[in-house]
Amino acid sequence: MRHIFRRARAGRVIAVAAAVPLVLSLSLAGFAHADPSAPPERQLAESVQAPNIKRHLQEFQKIADANGGTRASGTPGFEKSSDYVAGKLRGAGYQVTVQKFDFPFFQEKSTAALAQVAPDAKTYKPTQPNSSQFGDFATLTYSGSGDVTGTVQAVDLVLPPPAAPGSTSGCEAQDFAGFTAGNIALIQRGTCTFADKARNAQTAGAKGVIIFNEGQPGRTDTFTGTLGGPGITVPVVGASFAVGEDLASPANTVVHLKTDTESTTRTTSNIIAETKRGNADKVVMAGSHLDSVLAGPGVNDNGSGSAGLLEVALQAAKVPTKNKVRFAWWGGEELGLLGSDHYVTSLPEADRTKISVYANYDMIASPNFSYMIYDGSAGPAGSVDLEKNLASYFDLLRLPHVPTALDGRSDYGPFMAVGIPVGGLFTGAEGIKTPEEQKMFGGQAGKAYDSCYHSACDTIKNIDDKALAVNTGAIAYSLASFAFSDHPPSRTPAAKVAPEQRGKVQTQHGGFVM
Repeated sequence: MRHIFRRARAGRVIAVAAAVPLVLSLSLAGFAHADPSAPPERQLAESVQAPNIKRHLQEFQKIADANGGTRASGTPGFEKSSDYVAGKLRGAGYQVTVQKFDFPFFQEKSTAALAQVAPDAKTYKPTQPNSSQFGDFATLTYSGSGDVTGTVQAVDLVLPPPAAPGSTSGCEAQDFAGFTAGNIALIQRGTCTFADKARNAQTAGAKGVIIFNEGQPGRTDTFTGTLGGPGITVPVVGASFAVGEDLASPANTVVHLKTDTESTTRTTSNIIAETKRGNADKVVMAGSHLDSVLAGPGVNDNGSGSAGLLEVALQAAKVPTKNKVRFAWWGGEELGLLGSDHYVTSLPEADRTKISVYANYDMIASPNFSYMIYDGSAGPAGSVDLEKNLASYFDLLRLPHVPTALDGRSDYGPFMAVGIPVGGLFTGAEGIKTPEEQKMFGGQAGKAYDSCYHSACDTIKNIDDKALAVNTGAIAYSLASFAFSDHPPSRTPAAKVAPEQRGKVQTQHGGFVM
């Protein structure tokens, strides 16, 4: 049985029933049951139960299993996931809005090919369309289709790479001065978006593009990513640093490159749930993306954030809050923050101003996790308040935590772009855990935080239960802190950002990236 909350006459929240199994979060610090005299943030954090969150994750897994192994936007798996979340929220008494929108759907129809023809014959191992096994290269999302053979031409490469990332290869049109039309551009990852690099290459006459990893520790393997939308008509692949080095020398290497892709327009949706009570001029908002990549069920990315947020919403529904609370489950994140961008773009300016804070929860249970809190110093005014609030929860539990860059790479990006205070939690994706983090959080240094990131193996087995529990408790704690606050952060209107630029520096999930 879950804790059941009622609003006391004196203005505090009272837990009137306690649960026996696996009380999360604060119980880890010795607070086994909700204290009736405790502030609401403590009580809400204590109300969240591990078995309930896992049941949501198990449901997402079942949905994926019954729908081709995926919950990607534009597929039946996503629609069933949306129905599940919306149904739970309506049952809890929320006002639920299903915000539909069209988007450019993409899929790789067959396995790509990349082979060196001259001076030596060499075939590189492809990444399968479902990313079940990574090879030496992978087709980037929204790549065009093509079967081409041509001379490789290096574009502003830095080899060997410097100690710190920062390559600008292909980022500017002048990088292609002297580029021979009909060649295949070899570009180094770094600084600007994949889309910028590919677009500049296509404009210069390249009939294919190979973007290889930059070469620093943690930036050597094959990677996946998106070009942000249709528009690139030539084949574009991401390759390992080793492949890039191999093709860069000798000059005039000839390769064969083939991709087989499809881009169509499909419909997906955001699920928005709002409390019926609370000050509508002070909206406390939290969100997670609900979609997976096509390659897998996305139980960690981002079933974990979606499940944690859903359980917090179900518990919070029992508590009349001082400020209005709004929850969101985004569609189309993996294709470039499409759902959150559509929401923010569609929101009237007067309604944007009413959003006090937006917290984002994306990948909160990575198996080789670190507890990461977004660094509010890079966000709009008020973002530091959210960072400090989340940090205080981990401090209360006597758990270490580290900052992570607030750089627009997940669904907080569109909110940040219009001046809304943002922040949230993250436990790591394809990045590599450091020895220092191993000392703080356990796990394995030198290994990815999530070795199943964007892969078919991102299943229910790809979840760290402790990280899931702690982070869900943190979501509840932070939400209640601001939902009951007389003075939550407030928006500072930002300069308008062109729609095509919102959320562009992204790849922690699905992204464009550097």
